[in-house]
Amino acid sequence: MNSLSLPHRYPFLFIDGVTDSEPGKHAAAYKLISENDWFITDTQTEMPFSLVIEALAQTAAFTGITDENSLGLLSSVKKAEKLGEAVPGDRLDLTFEVTRNRRGFVFGHAKASVGEQPVAEAEIGIYIEK
Repeated sequence: MNSLSLPHRYPFLFIDGVTDSEPGKHAAAYKLISENDWFITDTQTEMPFSLVIEALAQTAAFTGITDENSLGLLSSVKKAEKLGEAVPGDRLDLTFEVTRNRRGFVFGHAKASVGEQPVAEAEIGIYIEK
């Protein structure tokens, strides 16, 4: 488990906890969706797809940061697909599996799900600044 953290804070931190991480290999995190989240309104009743992708990118950063001076920056999103929704009361599980790691860039496959129901998938690239 990685004890490091992201520099993000409210309102732009979209993960509540990291459940597993191994630099260069994989990471898993979660977000508890609440009616109190700023993005839930009378007309927006689910976590927006773009924020699900950002949560996946924040999860992916944990595969590259190795010390408190490392910073993971989103560099690419490809093949992003919305497959479901995450609404208040849901636990959004986030996973990232590294497929390539070159010259400071980490690329991999990201998945978001609620229980067994997929919410989103994407190929994400992260640049690790040291």
